[in-house]
Amino acid sequence: MQQWSLGNVDTLTNLSQAEAALAKKGEDYFLIKPDCERVPGNPETSFSVFAIFDGHNGISAAIFAKENLLGNVLSAIPQGINREEWLQALPRALVAGETSGTTVTFVVIDGWTVTVASVGDSRCILDTQGGVVSLLTVDHRLEENAEERERVTASGGEVGRLNVFGGNEVGPLRCWPGGLCLSRSIGDTDVGEFIVPIPHVKQVKLSNSGGRLIIASDGIWDALSSDMAAKSCRGLPAELAAKLVVKEALRSRGLKDDTTCLVVDIIPSDQPVLPSTPMKKQNALSSFLFGKRSQTSTNKTTNKLSAVGVVEELFEEGSAMLAERLGKDFPMNTNSGLFKCAVCQVDQPPAEGLTVNSGPFFSPASKPWEGPFLCTNCRKKKDAMEGKRSGRPTVLA
Repeated sequence: MQQWSLGNVDTLTNLSQAEAALAKKGEDYFLIKPDCERVPGNPETSFSVFAIFDGHNGISAAIFAKENLLGNVLSAIPQGINREEWLQALPRALVAGETSGTTVTFVVIDGWTVTVASVGDSRCILDTQGGVVSLLTVDHRLEENAEERERVTASGGEVGRLNVFGGNEVGPLRCWPGGLCLSRSIGDTDVGEFIVPIPHVKQVKLSNSGGRLIIASDGIWDALSSDMAAKSCRGLPAELAAKLVVKEALRSRGLKDDTTCLVVDIIPSDQPVLPSTPMKKQNALSSFLFGKRSQTSTNKTTNKLSAVGVVEELFEEGSAMLAERLGKDFPMNTNSGLFKCAVCQVDQPPAEGLTVNSGPFFSPASKPWEGPFLCTNCRKKKDAMEGKRSGRPTVLA
């Protein structure tokens, strides 16, 4: 278990975090970086990053995302802005910075503000003293997400179960071609353009009583509900909590998949961090109660207080429409003679197949060089996200 302090203009917070994992296939990876700084050398600009990468069909994608995703996200945020502007830019940067690899749940903590981006079926929940267990992610399993099934079929893909001898259907719903049971992940270029890397992003601000984040791969959530996971470790320090959540999942279902759990406690600086052994007397965390909030994919840019007033929702967006997520003012590197793809962030000369985007969110046809621009591969993804079948892109000469 590690403890860190975050200083910012709101207040000073302590973070206590720990991880626990059991491997079945060895394709789960995690990232813990509690000592990041918006301005290098200035501890007043500190923030922390925690992430789960649940790979499939090998480990290379998960490793690549673990090593590169944070840098890509930060490169998509303008330099020289203040903290409030940085927090406002973060949700869009999490869309533009998602590159290649795997399913991801990516969490950024800056003071009391928590921003979560997710693709796939890992999950992040927030347990607070206000009696609410909030789900900060959306599962992109085709079996459970009707909106994603509609998007895939509207794009020309097929959704169905695996057929076995005799015409019987078995297993979860999958996207064909490819047979992936997820509708969103980072990478998976071999399964067609219907599997897209655009994340659901949610940003909330906690009250000064703090809260607990549980970030885990589907090996946990296939065995435990959000409420069960939260209840199983209330009142325990982070180190014991992470181990107990994994133990409960193993007891409930057995080791059927890689099982990884991160627990992060966000604690006021004037409140002591729980010791590594459980206390007999009731403490601050043991008073947590249950609750559950419904999730929508609508944009909540207007501030909204939860029912008990302990979590302020700053932003939520889950649309797969790339134009709506980036907007026409996304910064481009036009001074260098290269054009940066708004999704994969790779600089390319115009001759490499960069497409002009027009429409109400992208630049009008009369000003095609204002961008943002997409490379050929990401344009195919964009068309699929918007329910368009693949066509011949307009290529800059």
